[in-house]
Amino acid sequence: MFPNLRIVLKDLGSILGIVGVLMLVLLIVSGFFNELFLLDAVLLIALSTLGLGLLLRHFCRSEKEPELKHAMITAALAWLIVPAVSSLLFIFIEGMNPLDSFFEGMSGWTGTGLTMVAHPSALTHTVQFWRSLMQWVGGIGVIVLMVTILARPGTASSLLYKAEAREEKIHPSVISTVRIIWWIYLLLTAFGIALFYLAGMSAWEAINHAMTGIGTGGFSITDTSIAFYNNPQIELAIIPLMILGAIPFLVHYRVLKGDIKAFLNDMQCRALFVILLLLFIPLFLENYFTAYGSLVASFRFSAFQLISGITCTGFQTTNVRLWSGTALGIVALAMIIGGGAGSTAGGIKLIKAVIAWKGIRWSLTKTLLPRRAIKGIRFGDRFLNEDQFNRISSAANSVILLWIVFLFLGVGVLAHVVAAQYTLSEIVFEVASAQGNVGLSTGITNAGLSSIGKVMLIVNMWIGRLEIIPALMVFRSLIKGFEPL
Repeated sequence: MFPNLRIVLKDLGSILGIVGVLMLVLLIVSGFFNELFLLDAVLLIALSTLGLGLLLRHFCRSEKEPELKHAMITAALAWLIVPAVSSLLFIFIEGMNPLDSFFEGMSGWTGTGLTMVAHPSALTHTVQFWRSLMQWVGGIGVIVLMVTILARPGTASSLLYKAEAREEKIHPSVISTVRIIWWIYLLLTAFGIALFYLAGMSAWEAINHAMTGIGTGGFSITDTSIAFYNNPQIELAIIPLMILGAIPFLVHYRVLKGDIKAFLNDMQCRALFVILLLLFIPLFLENYFTAYGSLVASFRFSAFQLISGITCTGFQTTNVRLWSGTALGIVALAMIIGGGAGSTAGGIKLIKAVIAWKGIRWSLTKTLLPRRAIKGIRFGDRFLNEDQFNRISSAANSVILLWIVFLFLGVGVLAHVVAAQYTLSEIVFEVASAQGNVGLSTGITNAGLSSIGKVMLIVNMWIGRLEIIPALMVFRSLIKGFEPL
């Protein structure tokens, strides 16, 4: 009975089991910081999550082979169910209401960084670490973690890997690929912890900010993010980690294997720095003339926030409500573009932006040059003919179009529910931050936001993390049912 649904529920059970085990790690933090009063709550929530996962795995076995459609629905539902069970920690430990708790869970797992918590510094160490752990694991993807641990051979792992908006392969085997990714991720995290500690953070601050930094999540254990430190040395230490988080793992792997040129030869890496330069110059000038009137302050805050935006990290060093609509628009564009495909960053991804740009150039070339003079399109280290490029371009443009549709939907809803003091540019900035899984905020996102506004931003975060298609599969299933998919 319901073979399609059973396949999905079995995989969701596996994912919940992994999340339950992750929650048990919090017992170590509670014990270390003498927060023994939290042990019962953490243990109960962790074991309940683990138990539910095991029950689903046991009772939802299916002989039917999983297909990509099953994997997509599993991915989409996982990014709803995992934040839901994670919200229990915020409800029962910090006393947050269910909607705010779910928002916090969604923001954490999707690596967004927008928060309902007014004073993160006042949270228990256990919950502080849980927020960081969500973003650290969420940066890679909870499904990728499941594939790593359960190591299912064959197409099942490959389909789940693709469904979580991942295509890059370091190794022909998906299981080998994700294990290599985790080793690289651990190495980069350790590098970030050491770098932040040497820059002046405490050990606890360095651990948490390195986890949310390399995961391009942006949660902080301070009340004002990185602005709390007001320290250029710490900001300079954070910038390289944010950039590393937005670079594809395949590039990291090649560089670690000794191919230094891989960084320079990668199409997305080149695009990242070209876009940063093109956007930084007008942002710097705009902030100099309208916000700061100081070359040093304009350079410092413009550079950090632009890098934080395009890498989708969301660390904040200044109040961006001081910025003009033009400056906010520039950073919003960076957040929409996002980081590299195959990295922890969000947005539409650099590769799609490159494809869109090449499509525009290709159209102009066909118009201006005789057909015999057109040789093809260079795409990375390959040359594509018109048909090959059109197939790639069509897929990328479809996702970009749908991404923009949901962005406008979010802007339309928020424009009707936020306080009158917020401008349209600030609303666009906030929605772009949510859907790009960034976390920079003009102040719209807070516990006082209406329930409709919170739900809309939750949808934007969910859509952005899934890159549209798996979410649409869920909507289709809700309308037509799981049988048949």
